[in-house]
Amino acid sequence: MGPREWGPTEGGEALAANNRAGTISGERDAGRRWHVLWTHSHSEQLVHDQLAAKGFDVFLPKIDTWSRRAGVRRLIRIPMFPSYLFLRHAIDKASYLEVSKVRGVVNVLGERWDHLAIVPDIEIDAIQRVQDSGLAVRPYPYMQLGQRVRISRGPLADVEGVLVRYKLNKGLFVLAVDLLRGAVAVEVDCTHVTAA
Repeated sequence: MGPREWGPTEGGEALAANNRAGTISGERDAGRRWHVLWTHSHSEQLVHDQLAAKGFDVFLPKIDTWSRRAGVRRLIRIPMFPSYLFLRHAIDKASYLEVSKVRGVVNVLGERWDHLAIVPDIEIDAIQRVQDSGLAVRPYPYMQLGQRVRISRGPLADVEGVLVRYKLNKGLFVLAVDLLRGAVAVEVDCTHVTAA
């Protein structure tokens, strides 16, 4: 029975039709994964526009930030992840070469064209939701517990240690003297911490 021949339903048929539509769109999306493109500095929009014009599914998340030029302060949109954007495509050798040749692209992240790094759909969905939320978003350094870090400013500027705990903007910074097998900890502002 074709879509135009469907008559009144007694229940359940609409669900079956939705499942068939989901299967068809699932087949269309088969093999399409989110990949990361690394671009030259300030070339994210250039790469995005070229790939979009070629029909690729690209995503360049942006955030609002204040900029001061010639003494005038204005709100501008900048990439959420400088020098990176996302591409959703089932990559074969031909499409890999086509993407790699786009002006401004440095590389597609991964080992080689048939072993590319994949970003889970759930992470892309989260980024899209944050971007669309209208909430204030700002860059934040990515650090892991146990990572060696350096304090960038304040009374402990240029001191290196290990970040062992953080909550909101506060972190527990540990300084160790290996020879003594001793350590001290101090609470620091995580916005002043960078990877060492």
